[in-house]
Amino acid sequence: MKSNGFKKSVVVMGGGTGIYPVVSALKNLPVKVTTIIAVSDSGGSTGRIRDEFGFPPVGDLRQSLAALADTKSQEWIQKLLLYRFEKGNGLSGHNLGNLILTALQDMTGSTTEALNIARNVFRISGSVIPVTESSVQLEIHYTDGSIAIGEHILDEQTENPKTIASVRLTPDCVLNPAAAKALVEADHIIIGPGDFYASLLAVLTASGLKDAFKKTKAEITYILNLMTRHTQTKDMSALDHIIKIEEAIGRKLSHVLQNSEPVTSAMLSQYAEQHEYVVVDDTKSDDKRIIKASLLEKRKIDQSEADAVHRSLLRHDGEKLLPVLEKLLDL
Repeated sequence: MKSNGFKKSVVVMGGGTGIYPVVSALKNLPVKVTTIIAVSDSGGSTGRIRDEFGFPPVGDLRQSLAALADTKSQEWIQKLLLYRFEKGNGLSGHNLGNLILTALQDMTGSTTEALNIARNVFRISGSVIPVTESSVQLEIHYTDGSIAIGEHILDEQTENPKTIASVRLTPDCVLNPAAAKALVEADHIIIGPGDFYASLLAVLTASGLKDAFKKTKAEITYILNLMTRHTQTKDMSALDHIIKIEEAIGRKLSHVLQNSEPVTSAMLSQYAEQHEYVVVDDTKSDDKRIIKASLLEKRKIDQSEADAVHRSLLRHDGEKLLPVLEKLLDL
């Protein structure tokens, strides 16, 4: 039994939207939850604020705070952090939580300190850690030898996208010491789901990360994405995803959590319009690491007209993840 009644320490890695249902499920279990979040976002409200203030982007960090918020006794906190202005000169498209965190960054000069203050003010349990304290951009290397800078480029829709060979953070940066400590001390590490290159690989490329994974005794679970992303994972199978994650962390995964629930034909058609499809399952039937379960969110995901970033319509369901994670963590 960990301190404060927690049975285990769990670290979740990724971006804000993708891991939201995972964090929402875990906060209902007797575990200490720490999220390690990508800070290379350059689109939407986050990108606009980043351009003006020069601080590391806070959008995914804010999403993680909202996921950890106590919705039973303080539902307004989550709503406040997620509120997006849909009108107002200069305000339209901005997220209130992003503005609050940016103000705290400006006051303290530190993203980590800004997050700690926000946690205390909003009485949020769990920790949110930026993968690095540096202000970085995503550098995308394509198989044709070309290079692009900026995560927002992966949101730009194109008929024939280039194939990504790898991504890195620029300028070179080191893993946040708080993130390294959390990884080494964790009982279980969960990676994903989320945009494969823009969020997952972006959080797995900081210098020192492989060393932390080498030192930790934690079991490592990867939650496989539901659909491909045309500008990121076109034609990538389940095994392709798994192999690249293992290359990034420098070791084998303990478990891979995969959705087994069929996607409706209407939703498939909607995704096909964007050249995006269900991730092909080419995992081996005798691979005991693969855990298949019904994980689809049934609720229709609505996107604010003021939100400039392309969001996934299909999500993992936090309520369905809850019993699966409880069993996986052996609680």
